Amino acid sequence: MARDPFRRQQPRRLRRILLGLAAVTLLALAAVAAFGPRIVADRLNPVTARAEWPVSDAALALHRRLVIGDLHADPLLWARDLSVERPEGHVDLPRLDRGNVAVQVFSAVTKSPRGQNYGENATDAPDNITPLVIGQLRPVQSWFSLKERALDQSRRLTRLADTHPDRLRLIRSADDLTALLAERAAGSRVIGAILAMEGAHPLEGSLANLAVMEGAGYRVFGLTHFFDNELGGSLHGQSQRGLTDFGREVVAELVARRLVIDLAHASPQVVREVLAVPGAKPMLSHTGVHGVCNTPRNIDDALLRQIAAKGGIVGIGFWADVTCNDSPAGIAATIVAAIELLGEDHVALGSDWDGSVGVPFDAAHLPALTQSLLDAGLTEGQIAKVMGGNMMRYLRETLPRG
Repeated sequence: MARDPFRRQQPRRLRRILLGLAAVTLLALAAVAAFGPRIVADRLNPVTARAEWPVSDAALALHRRLVIGDLHADPLLWARDLSVERPEGHVDLPRLDRGNVAVQVFSAVTKSPRGQNYGENATDAPDNITPLVIGQLRPVQSWFSLKERALDQSRRLTRLADTHPDRLRLIRSADDLTALLAERAAGSRVIGAILAMEGAHPLEGSLANLAVMEGAGYRVFGLTHFFDNELGGSLHGQSQRGLTDFGREVVAELVARRLVIDLAHASPQVVREVLAVPGAKPMLSHTGVHGVCNTPRNIDDALLRQIAAKGGIVGIGFWADVTCNDSPAGIAATIVAAIELLGEDHVALGSDWDGSVGVPFDAAHLPALTQSLLDAGLTEGQIAKVMGGNMMRYLRETLPRG
C-alpha cells in the first residue's frame, strides 16, 4: 500500500511548530530578563524630584570632607550591573562614588507579600519576589528557596567586589572597616560593602543556616520583614507577637557571634524582647520618628530611645512614608527631631534606596541632604556624626574582630 505523503509531513510540521514556540518562548524570557527589571525598577524606585536640588559651594566642600555611610539599600534585588551608572533606581558604584559614600549596607530582600502594606500582612500571602527572581532568570535553585535567594545575592555582591577590588570591598569585620577608612583617608576611593538580610526567613527555621549565611558574608541580620516568620512578629504582621523559641535562639547566637541585629520591621514586642537580651546592642536601620510622622511604619518614640540607651543607632529613611515630607528638607527635619529625641551620637542614615520607594535624590545627589542639614542649623560636627561618623563607630564596636 502507498504511504500517505501528508502523514509523513505531519511530524516534521509538528517539530517546526514546537521549535518555533520554543524560540518565541526563549525570546520572551530574554526580553523579560533584559528589560523587565529596568521597567519594574523605574516604576517602583523613582527619584521624585523634578530637578536637581541646589547645593552651595560651602555645602559641597563640607560634603566632600565627610566620611559617609548608609545603613540600608536594596539594589541586589534587581538584576543590573552595579559597576556602571544606570538610568534606573538609586544606587550603583559610580553614583555612590559621586555621592562620596564610604560604606554602604546592601540588604538582601527574599520575600514580600502580595498586597504589601504597613498595616497587616499574612505570612502565607502570595510572594512578590518569586516572579521577579524567575523573570530575571536567577539560578533555578533560588526560584523556590529563600536560603538560595540570599546566597545568590551574596554571591553577586562578592563577585562585584572581586571583579572591581579598587572600587568595592566586602566588609566582614571591624578590622576590615578600620583598614578601609584608613585607605580612604589616604586618598583611595574604594567603597565598603556590608551584607545585610532583610528578615531572617532565609534561615528556613534552621540555626545551622546562620553559620552558612555568616560564611557567605552576611553581617547584619534583620529578624522580620513585612510578615511574621519563624523568628517572631513583624511590625506589619498579623500576630504582633514577640520572639519565638527559634527567634530567641537566633538572637542569642547573633550576640555570641558579634553579628549586628537590625530591628527594622520588627513588632514592638520583638523590639522589647531583643533589648532585654544581655549583650544585645541592636540598631534600627531605616525608619522615621513617630512624633514627626505618625504612620504605622514608624515605631513608638519610646522604643527608639530604648535602642539608643542600649548603645544602638537609628537610621533615618529618605521616603515620604517615614518622613511625611518628600524633600531633603523633610529628611533633615526628621534627623533634627531624632537628634533631639536620641542625642546626636545615635542618629544615622538609612535611605532605603532601591527598596521599592520613591526618594527625592539618588546616591549621586546626596550633597542635597548636607545642604539641608546646614540649612536646618546643625553644626558641622553634628552633620559629620549623622552622615557617617555614628555608623562607623557603631560598626567598629559591634562587628566581629579580625
